[in-house]
Amino acid sequence: METNRTLGRSGIEVSALGFGCWAIGGEWQSSEGQPLGWGKVDDEESVRAVRRALDLGVTFFDTADVYGTGHSERVLGRALGKRRDDVVLATKWGNVFDEESRILLGTDDTPAHARRALTASLDRLGTDRIDLYQLHISDADPGRAAELRDTCEQFVREGLIRAYAWSTDDPARAAVFAEGEHCAAVQHALNVMQDAPDLLALCEESDLASINRSPLAMGLLAGKRQGPQDTCDIRSKPPAWLPGFGNGATADPEWLRRIDALKDILTSEGRTLAQGALAWIWARSPRTVPIPGFRSVTQAEQNAGAMEKGPLTADQLTEVDRILGR
Repeated sequence: METNRTLGRSGIEVSALGFGCWAIGGEWQSSEGQPLGWGKVDDEESVRAVRRALDLGVTFFDTADVYGTGHSERVLGRALGKRRDDVVLATKWGNVFDEESRILLGTDDTPAHARRALTASLDRLGTDRIDLYQLHISDADPGRAAELRDTCEQFVREGLIRAYAWSTDDPARAAVFAEGEHCAAVQHALNVMQDAPDLLALCEESDLASINRSPLAMGLLAGKRQGPQDTCDIRSKPPAWLPGFGNGATADPEWLRRIDALKDILTSEGRTLAQGALAWIWARSPRTVPIPGFRSVTQAEQNAGAMEKGPLTADQLTEVDRILGR
């Protein structure tokens, strides 16, 4: 398979697989006590995992200022160190948080906040530029978003960012950012269980990359059968926007049934279930860049190993749709 993909019309080349850095941010929570991280992490293992991913050809890392309330950016910056120029770095803004107490306080969609957030992210990541800067308020007002798009164009002119995107599952909102010259992508949910035909069509029409969060359905497509035991894991008290998990953090039996029905296809050619889930995304569109999370060197190696196996075939794609009744 072609191991590199281009971030839309930006011309920026990335590995076909990116790594999502939400989990390595560690524990953080909402002001109401809702866990928003993935539980406890070992920072040294996170650093080793990032460096191992680099050695295996992963060149795209996606984080956000709010992950671990700044902690993910700090760990990623330390892990990259002198290899910063070997990678394409994406982060997000729009959330307001307290770094000391690790609490999410709310959102701020003003251009002034965007500049403050960018300055802080550059500092935490230890870099002079962000390659892809993404709005992290999925339901922001489209009129304000147009203003923020213009703010991002100003950041490009100043050399602080190279391109920008919106992390949203709404094609109409994504289209507002797509009007900007240096918009390069949309970040949205996409996995075997959650297709996104309208967003993929927008990416095709507007020459954007499709950056895919939740490519492994929060672990369900990596073979996770049980909900987490760690009460600091977001899946232990899943918010409404997190499908696949029921009350009491148990995996949704209907999702598990459908995943079981797909197992033979996804594990073809000696793939693990997770590698098959990533292979489905690559087969779905040549614009996709899935960004599975990771917390260990082992996970980094397994995810990166998917690149050697490449995408599913067109026939397998059709068969997946048939099994899922799509």
